[in-house]
Amino acid sequence: MVNSLDFTKRLKEIFEYYDLSASSFADRIDVGRASISHIISGRNKPSLDFVMKVVSNFKEVELYWLLNGKGHFPPSSKNNTNGIKAKKEFVDDIKPEKPKTIEPLLNEYSKQASHSKKEIQKVIIFYTDGSFESFQN
Repeated sequence: MVNSLDFTKRLKEIFEYYDLSASSFADRIDVGRASISHIISGRNKPSLDFVMKVVSNFKEVELYWLLNGKGHFPPSSKNNTNGIKAKKEFVDDIKPEKPKTIEPLLNEYSKQASHSKKEIQKVIIFYTDGSFESFQN
């Protein structure tokens, strides 16, 4: 049986090793952020699915170490570059987003609308933070 307190300590070691917050860790292994919070607080025990997602997403994490604390994390290497490589791989996975501008969209729709008698009256853009912008012709 897994000791929840020890498991939580090992999870926090993984957070530190990969320089992740609990929420970014949850996003990386594709679980709800509340799941991480409940495991860390001791409210819930980790499920098999949770443990397998951790092991499959973080190659340096060994299953036996994660469950029992036996073994080494991070695995020792001769020149100690595994941590740097792991962090670099994670950073390489992040793709920068291209800035989005409204002007090309309006121009494109205006050109399409010019072929018909329809005209754009209003464009409303909703953002993920709950705000919005409205553009009128």
